[in-house]
Amino acid sequence: MKQETAEMIAVKALGWLAADEELLGTFLGATGASVDDLATNAQQPEFLGSILDFLLMDDAWVMGFCEAENLAYEVPMHARAALPGGAQIHWT
Repeated sequence: MKQETAEMIAVKALGWLAADEELLGTFLGATGASVDDLATNAQQPEFLGSILDFLLMDDAWVMGFCEAENLAYEVPMHARAALPGGAQIHWT
């Protein structure tokens, strides 16, 4: 997946998170980000990666987002891999 496509998916994920006040609050609490940070950093690839990192923590969130956006369930994982810091680490 190209980084440009991954960024678009992450922005959609941010919109999906923002539409759910409780989940948005969980994201803000977990990351330490503020509502102002969302607007300021919404186009930064590293920040977009953190949105996908958060989303990928819970299968129900992945499923909810993918179903809302009509995406295959593996798309957020592929998008995360295409953003800075998303490379899988091989420890062996």
